Amino acid sequence: MQKAQAIHILVKTQKEAAALKQQLDKGADFGKLARKHSQCPSGKRGGDLGEFRRGEMVKPFDDVVFKRELLKVHGPVKTPFGYHLIKTLYRTGR
Repeated sequence: MQKAQAIHILVKTQKEAAALKQQLDKGADFGKLARKHSQCPSGKRGGDLGEFRRGEMVKPFDDVVFKRELLKVHGPVKTPFGYHLIKTLYRTGR
């Protein structure tokens, strides 16, 4: 079973997510931005979701974590919760 660890920032609008992505692309600290802006309880932990299995997250989120490049910020990714910026720290298994 595939597992991964990711950090993310969840906001309400695509515009807000895009603005945060620009800051990250310029070298802003992901954890600090997550603590300040994320609407997910994980924001208090710098956006850290811990380790989870494939299929535990909503599909658009899962697809980024398990198919896209590691250690790169992806997004904005739209889910029923809002817009995410996602950085996958590692993946294991197949």
